[in-house]
Amino acid sequence: LMLGRLGLLLIVISALGVLFAPVLVAVLAAGFLDDPGKFEAAVSATRITFPYLFFISLVAVSAGMLNTCGRFAAPAATPVLLNLCLIGAALLLVPRMSSSPDALAIGVFVAGVVQLLFQIPFVRRERLTIRPRVVARTADQAGVNGVRRVVKLIVPAIFGVSVAQVNVFVNTILASFLVTGSISWLYYADRLMEFPVGVFGIALSTVILPHLSRIRYEKSGNGFSRTLDWASRWVVLVCIPATVGLIMLAEALVATIFFHGGFTSNGVRMTALSLIAFSIGMPAIVMVKVHAAGFYAHQDTRTPVRVAMYAMGLNILFCLALVMPLKHVGLALATSLSMFFNAIWLFRLLWQRGMFRPEPGWGAFLLRLILACLLMGLFLWQFRGDTGLWMDLSVYQRPVRLLVLIGTAGLIYISTLWLSGLRPRELVIPDKTES
Repeated sequence: LMLGRLGLLLIVISALGVLFAPVLVAVLAAGFLDDPGKFEAAVSATRITFPYLFFISLVAVSAGMLNTCGRFAAPAATPVLLNLCLIGAALLLVPRMSSSPDALAIGVFVAGVVQLLFQIPFVRRERLTIRPRVVARTADQAGVNGVRRVVKLIVPAIFGVSVAQVNVFVNTILASFLVTGSISWLYYADRLMEFPVGVFGIALSTVILPHLSRIRYEKSGNGFSRTLDWASRWVVLVCIPATVGLIMLAEALVATIFFHGGFTSNGVRMTALSLIAFSIGMPAIVMVKVHAAGFYAHQDTRTPVRVAMYAMGLNILFCLALVMPLKHVGLALATSLSMFFNAIWLFRLLWQRGMFRPEPGWGAFLLRLILACLLMGLFLWQFRGDTGLWMDLSVYQRPVRLLVLIGTAGLIYISTLWLSGLRPRELVIPDKTES
């Protein structure tokens, strides 16, 4: 029943979005109204991408169904497909099409279809395929009640998602008044930063939520706090070196993926600066997902939303303060700063409510991590090369050199952690029965 009504609603919204695309662009990117060419390009890209909403919403529903069955790998891997499709569009379509925005928009649309098709076999394997209905049967009162309960819990979460979209809305409006290309530079950088967030952050939060829910239901000692501590250590362990890597290899990464066709060397530099600013906030973004899972496990969807709304207000203030001196980079930096506030405030509330007490050993853990990141960063600083080098390399040489740098840096990081005494057994999820 819920799936049927959701599907019908999404079809209507997608159709309205395509029909009223000019109005949406005029509202979201008012700065484009002074440039008919930019305005028409934005309208065209919006019409191509809007049906993505239909597909990704069904992907979210199927991912939730799989998670309830304890199947996390497929839902966690699905967001990666969006990034891969965008990279594929940048490499294959942009050089062959006159309109780069339309080429990337096609990549987004294809990603929605691919993500849904990817999950269907896993849903069928769990025998979760259902026939959508719009009208409830008389004997289906239990299903109706279930839908009502889901709606009651999900309404605050919808507001939470809308807060994130308001941040995007503010960034887009302000960027539309900056130099041509600012919105694209921010978008490309955000996609690159979201890749590790999608691979790791969503996967981690997806895995710990049912684990935390079971612990709360069974009231098994301090397992709840220990699970949050375990997840927080993984966030730091993965996201800090990823941030260092993205900062050091920002220009190399952007040049490897986007520097061809109509993408200029200036576009590479501007996108790289945006990527650096976004990357600073990546650990906070993933930590927010982990901390929010602690509240969701208590069926508290309101607290993360309230904190997100405060963070949204800060983001707007930071944007207004930084957009003039730092231009589009200031908008990306504002997002990162507001996410740190979000993560810290959620942690404070978890602490106050007695849901999270960090375990002993964080000091030694962070010292090992800092040492490993310093050695890895020094290697990348020494061997990454300047911007001109990456511009001069061929389309085939860039990815090879980039992969060698990433692989060597990763080996240095892992080896340093091992030599400093960190062992895999320290990173295993704690047994929920331990107290």
